[in-house]
Amino acid sequence: MFDVLVYLYETYWRPDACPDHAQLTRKLSAVGFESDEIQEALSWLDGLAEAAQSYHGEQGALSQRVYSVDELDHLGEPSVGFVSFLESAGVLPPPMREMVIDRAMAIPGAPMDLEDLKIIVLMVFWSLGEEPDALILDELFVAPEDRLIH
Repeated sequence: MFDVLVYLYETYWRPDACPDHAQLTRKLSAVGFESDEIQEALSWLDGLAEAAQSYHGEQGALSQRVYSVDELDHLGEPSVGFVSFLESAGVLPPPMREMVIDRAMAIPGAPMDLEDLKIIVLMVFWSLGEEPDALILDELFVAPEDRLIH
């Protein structure tokens, strides 16, 4: 499913540039994605679209997120730490954080792989028509072992 999401991010600048589900399914099949993977991704994207419609964009006052036991188990320590890092860097306001957590909880399997969570963060930005700044894109795409140290 995550391969489909990355393909959509790279192919379509914004979600509204995507064709309808039937046409998109045909295009994704033609590219080589499996039917079940396509349907899983499209279903997940429908949930993301619903969350994006209720997004108001306000930064909000300082808020502290208390994770439930189920969320901690599902997300895992590295993912929770990454979300906290993005919040403390000022690039993931509370409403977007909640979108990330909601969409992460919709993915089966636990704990969540950090690389998958990074794709979810990217897709949340994409769904809102926002582009993360260059430093955040670096965090989302470059593996720590590939970083150059000056």
